[in-house]
Amino acid sequence: MPWNDNANPGPWGSPPPDDDRREPARRPDQGPRGPRRPDGPELEQAFERLWRRFRGLFGGPGEGLRPGAVAGIIGAVIALWALSGIYVVQPNEEAVVTTFGAYSRTAGPGLRYHLPGPIERAEKVAVTNLNRIDIGGAPNAETPEESLMLTADENIVNLTFSVTWRINDAARYVFSTRNPEEAVKAVAESAMREVIGTTPLDQIMTKGRGQVETQTAELMQKTLDSWGAGVSVVGIQIRAAGPPPDVVQAFRDVSNAQQDADSAVNEANTYSNRVVNEAKGDAARIIQSSQAYREQAMREALGDAARFNSIENEYRRAPGVTRERLYLETMERVLAHSNKVVVSGKGTNAPIVLPPDVFKPRNPQAASPVPPQASAAPDQGQSQTPPATPSSGGTNQ
Repeated sequence: MPWNDNANPGPWGSPPPDDDRREPARRPDQGPRGPRRPDGPELEQAFERLWRRFRGLFGGPGEGLRPGAVAGIIGAVIALWALSGIYVVQPNEEAVVTTFGAYSRTAGPGLRYHLPGPIERAEKVAVTNLNRIDIGGAPNAETPEESLMLTADENIVNLTFSVTWRINDAARYVFSTRNPEEAVKAVAESAMREVIGTTPLDQIMTKGRGQVETQTAELMQKTLDSWGAGVSVVGIQIRAAGPPPDVVQAFRDVSNAQQDADSAVNEANTYSNRVVNEAKGDAARIIQSSQAYREQAMREALGDAARFNSIENEYRRAPGVTRERLYLETMERVLAHSNKVVVSGKGTNAPIVLPPDVFKPRNPQAASPVPPQASAAPDQGQSQTPPATPSSGGTNQ
């Protein structure tokens, strides 16, 4: 049959000899490798058909626009105008919606819709972002003197600080002030000047910065709340505080002198504390010693009194024996560490001459022998035994 006769290659030529696959049937507008792109007269015909359809919507020459076309155009415009009210609020934002310029509502994050303009408009405000304003010290600032402030002791301080703030009420932030950032900066500078005007210079430059920052933040917040600015002051940080450049050296000299004075005062306090503590220790030691002596004296007195009472009782029982015992104990105690020569007074007619070495000091532990010269006179009747009673003989030391 002609339609499957491979011998007749047709207008597209014969297939390759090594390809025995059957090709699918091609449409008349397809070439040997695929569909043909319209070109030439076919492209012109396609544009002409499209133009006829478009012209059919608006009517022919002299007929004007058809009602359906006008309604379609108006509907499309209204749809686009209505869709223009769709907007998206980010998670860190709030949208302030106004109706003919007056505040209407505040919209939170998400996909939102408002009546298309000019009926309603939406202004997005970042309410969670932290904003920072640097005051003073900027090289290209319009007023470089903004960092020079007068202190309570009539000195000038060169102070630069930063203000961190955020928006806490989007509607008030948008409507209360014309330029919120400039308002925050002006309030910060005014509050800082007021606080610095009541604070001495030394306190600002040393240990009083925290107090100055706290007072300034509180004063700023109070002022902004009275304005209804919708701004919350997060914190104030003093970046630098010092004297003006023209008097830096003089202030350094004063600071060095103050440091020397503080050092001297600290040394004096250290010495005072040491001396006072030593005096307190000595006083405590003396008091304790006196208390110990008082206790010792009291107990010794009590012991002596008890001993005396006991001796008195014994004396009352045997007066002679007690008297003799007391005499012997006393003489023993007195004569224990002295050289002794005992001479009996019986039968003595001539003076007794003793050698000079008899009364020389001797070792108390060593025994005191009787001199041989004292025992050479047989007629003197010497005796080394002490008298039994105080009236039994005389003693010479």
